[in-house]
This record gives sequence, structure tokens and C-alpha cells, in this order.
Amino acid sequence: MRPIFEVADVLRAGLANHEARHPLSEAQRKASNAILNCRTAALGGHIEVCTGCGTLSASYNSCRHRACPKCQWPAQVRWVQKRMGELLNTTYFHIVLTVPHALNPLFLSNGTALYNLLMRCAWETLDQLARQPQWLGAQAGMLAVLHTWGQKLDFHPHVHCVVPGGGVLPDGTWKPARKGFFVPVRVLSSLFRGKFLAALKQMRQTGGLEYHGTAAALAEDGAFRSLLGELYKTGWVAYAKAPMGGPAQVLKYLGRYTHRIAISNRRILNIADGRVTFTYRDRQHNDREKVLTLDAEEFVRRFLMHVLPAGFHKIRHYGLLAARNRATKLLAAQLELAPAPQGQSPEPGLVVTERPTARPCCPVCGSKDQVTVEVLPPKVFRANILRPTARAPPEPPALPPNR
Repeated sequence: MRPIFEVADVLRAGLANHEARHPLSEAQRKASNAILNCRTAALGGHIEVCTGCGTLSASYNSCRHRACPKCQWPAQVRWVQKRMGELLNTTYFHIVLTVPHALNPLFLSNGTALYNLLMRCAWETLDQLARQPQWLGAQAGMLAVLHTWGQKLDFHPHVHCVVPGGGVLPDGTWKPARKGFFVPVRVLSSLFRGKFLAALKQMRQTGGLEYHGTAAALAEDGAFRSLLGELYKTGWVAYAKAPMGGPAQVLKYLGRYTHRIAISNRRILNIADGRVTFTYRDRQHNDREKVLTLDAEEFVRRFLMHVLPAGFHKIRHYGLLAARNRATKLLAAQLELAPAPQGQSPEPGLVVTERPTARPCCPVCGSKDQVTVEVLPPKVFRANILRPTARAPPEPPALPPNR
């Protein structure tokens, strides 16, 4: 069932006011354009006629932008299908690494640099611990997915890491991890904190940081040293979920985290009088579902915070799972272990933002036998969206009965 309200509706209600106060980045502007015009006449489409009853219907193209709530399911399924050939017949661990909120101003001022640093330090930490004999003593692999949001659309950078339960020894043989255990969380958290702060300090010394907005005060040496001191004293959050039972469960996790965006259309309950009401899960109270209402402009501000910089890769493969190792170390490990189940469909159990509809049926007779009779070209894409197009498609033009 199609959601009644969409993120595009909120953008129509609050984007103009937000843009008047806060200039959009190029990435945010492109994301807004894509979401507003997704499945509207602006992107073109086609008109179909039912061969049974002659009814005409119009379908418009999708934007396929990675920030659009309506375009993630097909991309997610395609991506998961590609990953099926890289699975190992072993348990997998789900590890999450996050940074304290005190770093949020720096992240907002240095998005690309600090997102890269976050993902790099996550891998270096796990790789270093996995190579130590007391934990694993082998080269591990990791699939990392960057998320930047919390349930209330607040800014919360963290990395989801899916890690095979074992690694490759120097002689090329597979060494499994201890049952139900990969690396200790406390050691993981402490080492991750040390690596990230040391690299952050080096970036500061080489002039690699910028200070905008609430981060402006950190341009002073004293304020920056004080921040580092507090961060070294703070316990950083890192946790590992219960190990996944094998490739079938891994598919569920991959689909759940890889193509998720800040909020799905289904969570939006109402848009009225310039305010938006949506659901969220309270992590501090056993994931109880609650309701939050924000001004449309504030909702837009929070949503656009999570539009990643252009060209940034939020899904990355490391170690054993890196592209350069797939045809060598990964393949050898797959041959050594029992073959992973093949031919499974990735759909069962996936948690997605929007489910695609099947081929549209005729609204009159229900037939799926329709023929395209006209292709609608896309309209000119506007650079400034102060008057976005309506999402509802217009009525298709009437065709002669003999056509």
C-alpha cells in the first residue's frame, strides 16, 4: 500500500524556508531535486494502454537517487544478489562503532574527511586486533556501511561492520574464530578511540580541518586540546550483536543496513499546518515506538544533514572481502569451507524502506497485459526548486479508439 505522506511532501512544505536561511550544498540541492521530481512528469515516463479494455494509464520514471525513500528497494536487491557469490559458509558478526556527540560539529564541517577517517579507523582497529594471536591471529574481512542518523533524524555518525567469523592464515588456510566470540568489545572501543583521536590530531596539525558554524570555537588551540582531553576520558560506544548463523542470515543483515536512508515514507504519519509527525523507536526504552512532531523546516534541516557528499562511497569492503582479494584469498576460503547455499532469493526477511509494486495492473479490469503507446520525455531539470512540481501524475491524453 502506498504511503499517504512522503518525504517529498515535507520538502514542498519546508524546503523554501530552510533554503532561505541555510544555503544548500550541491549534493543537498541534487538530492532535493531528485526526491521532489521522482515519479513525476519532470523525469519523463510512458503511457500504456490495456489490451483488454483499452484503458490508458501513465507511469513516470524514478530518480534512483540514493537519498530517495522510493528508490532503494530495487538497488538493494541488485546489490545483495551481487554479494551472494562472496559469502562464506561460516558465522558472521555484526559490530557497530560510533563516535561521541561532541564530535558532531567537526563532522558537519568536514564531512568527507571525517567520514573517511571514521571508516578507515574502524577497519584498522578490527584488522589489528584480528591479527593478534590471542584473538584470532589471521587476516579478517569486513563489510562496512556508514550511517549518520538516529531515529529522530538527529546527527549520529556510526559504522555497521559485518565481519566473517574467522580469517586467513599466512599459509592461505582458514582459521575460524572462537564460537560466539570475535574480539572483546572493550578493547575494540579503546583502540578505536585511540586511533581516531590520534588521526584527528594529525589532521589538525597539517591544516586538514575546517571550522564552520558551531565548530568555529574549536579553531582555537585551547578549545581543541580541551575537546581532545574530554574525548580521551569518554568511553566510546562499540558493541557486537549476537553472531549471525550463516549466509542466509547475512543476506537479511545486508539488506537491512546497506541501502537504508534516514527515514522511510511509511514512518511519516501526518503533514499539517507546517508541521510533520512521524514515528521513531526509542532505543533507551526497549525500542518502544513513539511519535515526534517537528516543524517542516526543522524536519528538512535534519533530513538534509544526512545527504552524503557527492561521490562518497558509504559501502566499503576491507581485508579478505576487498575487491583485490576476491579472486584469491576469498575464493580459496570459499573452497576450503563447505559451499555457501546458492540460488537463494534475497527477498525473505529483508527490512526495506519501500517495497516495489509488481507490474502495474489495469485500474479497470486488473489485466497485466498492457502495451506502451507513448514515451514521455523528461522536462527541463530546474536548478532552484522554490515551486516544485506536484507528485500526482496528470491525466494521460486521450487516444483515438482505433489506435
